[in-house]
Amino acid sequence: MTVERNYDLSAHNTFRMKVKCACFAEYGSVEELAGLDWDSLPRPLKHIGEGSNLLFTGDFPGTILHSAIRYVKYVDVGLDEVPVIAGAGVRWDDLVAELCGHGLWGAENLSHIPGEVGAAAVQNIGAYGVEIKDIISGVSCYDLVTRKSCKFTVDQCRYGYRESMFKEAGDRYVITSALLRLTRSPRPRLEYKGLSGVDASSPASIRNAVIDIRKSKLPEPSEIGSAGSFFKNPVISASDFVRVCNAATGVSVPHFVLDGGMIKVPAAWLIDQCGFKGEREGGAAVYEKQPLVIVNATGSATPDDVLELERRIVATVHERFGVSLSPEVEHLPK
Repeated sequence: MTVERNYDLSAHNTFRMKVKCACFAEYGSVEELAGLDWDSLPRPLKHIGEGSNLLFTGDFPGTILHSAIRYVKYVDVGLDEVPVIAGAGVRWDDLVAELCGHGLWGAENLSHIPGEVGAAAVQNIGAYGVEIKDIISGVSCYDLVTRKSCKFTVDQCRYGYRESMFKEAGDRYVITSALLRLTRSPRPRLEYKGLSGVDASSPASIRNAVIDIRKSKLPEPSEIGSAGSFFKNPVISASDFVRVCNAATGVSVPHFVLDGGMIKVPAAWLIDQCGFKGEREGGAAVYEKQPLVIVNATGSATPDDVLELERRIVATVHERFGVSLSPEVEHLPK
């Protein structure tokens, strides 16, 4: 158990914002989490993983909670489906590497995504045709209101595009572990065009292909600060899509038709069409290889630099295409 006051959060956010919190509490078990002196902790309370989907807009006035529950348990009952329980503090990509190493299918498309298991389950991370909801059976949590442990099935989690009931509930529930379901039989998911034709002989081979794709498009957190994809891909109506096509001045608009006739348009394409690739604001910049990503280009960008660049992108895309972009990255304090 670690509880520290006036704590430097620089190492707990991949944007590398130089900010502090009033208190930082890290626990290694559900018992340690339950045993915290809750009445003494500064409010508000916020639970984070690696801080890979966060923008700290300034110092956090309350308590940051972090899980160091790091275990992986295989429930091998000799069937094709292999249940795996992972602690919330396990690094997500370390888990995927381990699962692929054991020849288990299901998580390979989600390779090289930064963060931890608990945060991945809150965010419903997704990439290359797969979301974490596709392999989660349920999660175990600690309820900060009742101060009791509880469990939720995948249906109760109400997963959507980068959404879940945990986001709707605010910071009430702290995920302590997740139950995943993997398979021994091959089930490659190669619908994403970048994966067509890759070696699908094993989950490890698909993992390697996914890592190569991500490295070609996204900055390495160890090399340059960012929070990955900064904006959600907007989902718009058919009539709004017609307006986007008219504003595109003869350029074909990439899109995906969803159930119910709604249409998803890549935010990266909209941003690129507005000329923001490589654009700078102070120490922040739009990543030259992927306009969906804002980076701490100088290593000394301030939260205000990122916020102003975000504001300019949102305003320009709306002015040209009539589409309102929403950040995927959570802003703290709100």
